[in-house]
Amino acid sequence: MQLQLRTRRLDLSVPVVMGVLNVTPDSFSDGGRYAKPDSALGHALAMAAEGAALIDVGGESTRPGAPPVGTAEELARVLPVIEALVAVLPVPVSVDTAKPEVMTAAAAAGAELINDVRALTAAGALEAAAASGCAVCLMHMRGEPRTMQLKPRYRDVVEEVYAFLAARIEACDQAGIQAERIVADPGFGFGKTLAHNLALMRRLERFAGLGVPLLVGVSRKSMIGALTGRAVGDRLAGGLALAALAVQGGARIVRAHEVAETVDAVRVAAAVCAAEGTGEQG
Repeated sequence: MQLQLRTRRLDLSVPVVMGVLNVTPDSFSDGGRYAKPDSALGHALAMAAEGAALIDVGGESTRPGAPPVGTAEELARVLPVIEALVAVLPVPVSVDTAKPEVMTAAAAAGAELINDVRALTAAGALEAAAASGCAVCLMHMRGEPRTMQLKPRYRDVVEEVYAFLAARIEACDQAGIQAERIVADPGFGFGKTLAHNLALMRRLERFAGLGVPLLVGVSRKSMIGALTGRAVGDRLAGGLALAALAVQGGARIVRAHEVAETVDAVRVAAAVCAAEGTGEQG
């Protein structure tokens, strides 16, 4: 399995890790630590050295209750970082944005993938993504970041998320974005309760029917805090458990903050999954 990026192909024959690089002052997990290009570049190089296959740059926080960021401000945050990363990084750069103007500018600066929590539903986003030539990650989110966790309800969360993603993949196809350029993300923690998140993880294999690679982002999420009582900075063990379960469920890209540890967890889980059914005796 391969994902067609803007100028290259990403091998997904085995699952890979996407490193998170927030260049925002208010990220829920590391707000402000990497807001300047120099610190962002150093962290990105470290994640690549630890085994990240992609670096995902975000300039607008999508934590619950996060206020919106203007287009000019988001561009000012992400473009210098993307330009600096593309010049030296050995791995492709992704931009985490829902704004068509940012998609266009980021692609011109060298970004290879557009990671959109709104699944290209904003006005002009579908057209901008198609014209950019980038791969796209379509994520499911119920509502908006400011309100998404206010009593989200579903009749069947797995089937409703599946139907939404299938419809967005069809919309991409109609816009000229072929399946080989698409990744789907069920959106853990985005307009979902703990019960919804657990149901999605339990039935993750259902999303194989979409016919595109699956991305899962659970690193440091509130579902881990709800299950363990751990603060944001102490959720690594829970995140690694979920990363391994995601690989077992078919995820090909695992988005994470702690790259080295997640790479190890993903490799071990992938090896176990590949060994199933061999019948070999030690």
